[in-house]
This record gives sequence, C-alpha cells and structure tokens, in this order.
Amino acid sequence: ASPAQKLIFNRVNGKRPQVLLQQISAPEECYTLAHEENVRFVYEAWQQVEQQLDGSRSGESACGPVQYVEKTPNPGLKNFVPIDLEEWWAQQFLAKIENCS
Repeated sequence: ASPAQKLIFNRVNGKRPQVLLQQISAPEECYTLAHEENVRFVYEAWQQVEQQLDGSRSGESACGPVQYVEKTPNPGLKNFVPIDLEEWWAQQFLAKIENCS
C-alpha cells in the first residue's frame, strides 16, 4: 500500500484558489493502446484455456492444457483460503472513497 498523497494548494496573490470537485477526487488511470491490447490478449488467451480445460474434463479432447494437482498436498496449506481479488479491489476502492469524503 502506498502512502496517501498530500494535496498542496499554492495561493496566488494571497487569494484562495477555487477547488473543483474533479481536483479533489482520485485521478483517473490512463490506459495506453498497448495496455488495452495486452489486457485483451491475456483475457482472450485465458478464455481459450478455460474452454479447453472444460473440454478436456468432459472428454472432448485428449490433448490441451492440464490442470496441476499435487499428489501429496502440503499440510501447511491445509487451512489455506484463496483470496478473491475482485472483492479485495472493491474493498480498496470503497476505502479510498470513504477516506476522501
């Protein structure tokens, strides 16, 4: 987690600057065309892998991706619960909104 950015307002001629709502809200992330192409590529490739995995489970194809499963699970991971990244990002987003208001 990065530290919160400090807002600095410089007064011009001793006058109070006008603060717009847009300036107070968090800055929007800018995505380049290359970034969007990379995200699209990874998304489409993952969708293809998931389709192939579903097909191999139902016996449609003999070759394709293979899901790794440990033969002897690590006892230290017995109570491991995977994180739901979408839920975590949602909580982070809401926390930022609450801290700004």
